[in-house]
Amino acid sequence: MEREIRTRFAPSPTGHLHIGNARTAILNWLFARHGGGSFLVRIEDTDQERSTAASEEMILEDLRWLGLEWDEGPGVEGPFGPYRQSERQELYARHIAGLLENGRVYPCYCTAEELDLRRQERLERGESTNYDGRCRSLTHEQKQRHEREGRRPVIRFRSDETRDVAFTDLVRGDVLFPGSNIGDFVIARQNGIPMYNFCCVVDDHLMRITHVLRGDDHVSNTPRQVLLYEAFGWETPLFGHSPMILGNNRERLSKRHGATSVSQYREAGYLPQALVNFLSLLSWSSESGDEILPPDRLVSEFTVDRLSKSAAVFDTVKLTWMNGLYIRNLDANTLGGLLRPFLRSAPAADLSVERMETIARLLQERLETLADIDEKAAFLFADRPRPESDEAAAMLGEPDAQRVIRELLTISGNADSWHAERFPELMKQVQAATGVKGKMLWMPVRIALTGMMHGPDLASTFGFLGRDRCRLRLEAALAGP
Repeated sequence: MEREIRTRFAPSPTGHLHIGNARTAILNWLFARHGGGSFLVRIEDTDQERSTAASEEMILEDLRWLGLEWDEGPGVEGPFGPYRQSERQELYARHIAGLLENGRVYPCYCTAEELDLRRQERLERGESTNYDGRCRSLTHEQKQRHEREGRRPVIRFRSDETRDVAFTDLVRGDVLFPGSNIGDFVIARQNGIPMYNFCCVVDDHLMRITHVLRGDDHVSNTPRQVLLYEAFGWETPLFGHSPMILGNNRERLSKRHGATSVSQYREAGYLPQALVNFLSLLSWSSESGDEILPPDRLVSEFTVDRLSKSAAVFDTVKLTWMNGLYIRNLDANTLGGLLRPFLRSAPAADLSVERMETIARLLQERLETLADIDEKAAFLFADRPRPESDEAAAMLGEPDAQRVIRELLTISGNADSWHAERFPELMKQVQAATGVKGKMLWMPVRIALTGMMHGPDLASTFGFLGRDRCRLRLEAALAGP
């Protein structure tokens, strides 16, 4: 009987959630959801100097914002917790003691200075720079002498340089590491805190992780982890390593390429659905060939065999295009609520649910990000929108334009109501009274009210601005610059 699929995302809380790590979380979440399995979050906070509770909360909040809810982890306790490595130290100590007892690991008392000196000597002789095994066979008396000298040992894994380590990667295929390149690696520091590779193996086994999908910067860790699984006599999970995400210069994505954390894209007005869609396509492609794939389709169509072996370039232009498509597919009420925090130039009276829904309808087609709204909507709240170009300003000065604006002021002053539905009728009356029609009828009014020659629906804009704002703008257009 096949085991339940169990994947995990294991961030270190030492900063914001990086885009590359978010991609890793997305892949594990999709794989678990597609297979009807479980997705876990584990906090790897053994770096005591850099790990912070604030960073952990930011990472968890970003995961929630992306929609990557977890089945077990912080706040969702399950049978295999705790889910913070800092709370699992006693468990690690017991497993290290077991390896010490059966001789698979040993204490190493070499100082950092001694290690550096011997490594340099081996390098000069053209030999391997792996640890030379000086402490592999210390007697009990030698260990006691080192202890009396005040030396505190690290714990090293006893590897076999003659034995190569091979595994089948879900992305890269068959991978082989020569044993001569591995050496006796450290599994616990002098202060007793275990190293990443050791904690990772113990946690993944005890949490019954079946598949580990991660970036290919972890490939070099895998042979050490495979050796630890074997030393414990445990079944090894299946590994899949996706290529790193590159910037547009095909170098590893970094701050010089722009925003690199999920929170930065959130603050810039990107939608979580768009970001998840975009990041999933940096490693994977749908058999359908479609690129716009909301979460439900991503889950239903995701298969690990379509993970790419090639590095993907983070194309901000494409992400922004995709985000615009998602914005235009939102209903106006939902979009209005999302836009409110980004609309900093609006008076409080214009931030009601009803007003925000109208703003969303007016400008939805013109937005690529939520943050665009502050600039795109500025004309709605300005005392007098300035004509966007010399051509627009010149058109306001045309005799026919002046007649149209003057007549609209006269007619609207007598209007019983001032709503978008009333606007077409008012303009028909203006046309009948002035004889002006076509471009010279509509364009001057648009420029007077919005400053633009082309823009959102004019009737809706007219209704949103209301009687007083419209009359002030029309009067200003008559008065000239």
